[in-house]
Amino acid sequence: MSSPATAAATVEDVAWLSLDEVSDAVAARRAAEQLAQQVGLPVARVAEVGLAVTELATNVHTHGGGGAILLRSIRTGASAAVEVVTVDSGPGIVDVGIARRHRHSTAGTLGVGLGMVARLADQLDIASRPGRGTVLAARFEADRQARPTLAAEAVGPPAAGISRAASGEDVCGDTYAVRRDGPRISLMVCDGSGRGPLAAAAAREAVRAFTDCTQPVSPPEVALLRIHRALAGTYGGAVAIAELDPDAHRLRFIGVGNIGGAVVNAREKRRLVSHSGIVGYREPPLQPFDHLLPADSLVILHSDGVRGRWGCDELDQLVTSTPLLTAATLLRDAGIRTDDACVLVGRASR
Repeated sequence: MSSPATAAATVEDVAWLSLDEVSDAVAARRAAEQLAQQVGLPVARVAEVGLAVTELATNVHTHGGGGAILLRSIRTGASAAVEVVTVDSGPGIVDVGIARRHRHSTAGTLGVGLGMVARLADQLDIASRPGRGTVLAARFEADRQARPTLAAEAVGPPAAGISRAASGEDVCGDTYAVRRDGPRISLMVCDGSGRGPLAAAAAREAVRAFTDCTQPVSPPEVALLRIHRALAGTYGGAVAIAELDPDAHRLRFIGVGNIGGAVVNAREKRRLVSHSGIVGYREPPLQPFDHLLPADSLVILHSDGVRGRWGCDELDQLVTSTPLLTAATLLRDAGIRTDDACVLVGRASR
């Protein structure tokens, strides 16, 4: 008998802030400290989060030529954390391996400040390519670990997503969720119809239905039908669900509407096909598709706020990054600023 399905940590993408002016570092620090207070971090830890965010934001502006920072809250049971993601399209780091080992960048992108951030963070991951920019993620728990991690390889949760509202919008109508069922991982992306609060309301209903642990998440067509019924009182949306079974090397996928998807490894990108329709409007087609899932693969789902022609020349870098850094990189490089967007990445290996 399989283990009961459980929702992954609750992640909220709280705020995207630009880092194009010197003063933006001050605003980022204040917002980060406010978030740290809200999730219940101790006073001393709040100050450390502020110091680290100031350093990261300053470096993105000074060395990365500007960019953006995302502040996230992570809740797992009774514990909470703050996660910070920075993206830039600057000169990048010549040798990320050296940056990981010695906590500096040979290109100067992160500078000496990376060592300070690494000492304050519980986890610090970096993906960079010369001439293309740098993506960084740092997590801050309530009680700082004695030996913070600066990852040399993909670590952390096997699935992670990221979302961003369209320019000028306060809320994002695209969202994602993750559930676990023993060794299997289920991914869901919803693109609420339209934009603004009504689209966000539909997306929230999709997440609520998907993460209801009293209801089965497998097979994915059952979960899709449940989401369809939950969205009946909304404007509906596009929804896709992917169930990864690493033990069986199998992927079951079902999608309705304009959700993009692919199975990616260092050699190829295989697209996943969705049915046409609107979930919540008419009962969707309930025919899933089964695919092989090699152990070194990633499964990537994204809304139509991300262009579909991505990554084919950089697959090796995508598959060696953490799921979060992969998602952030795709959003940076292929995201459409005039539309809501989200990316969800799951790793096949256990």
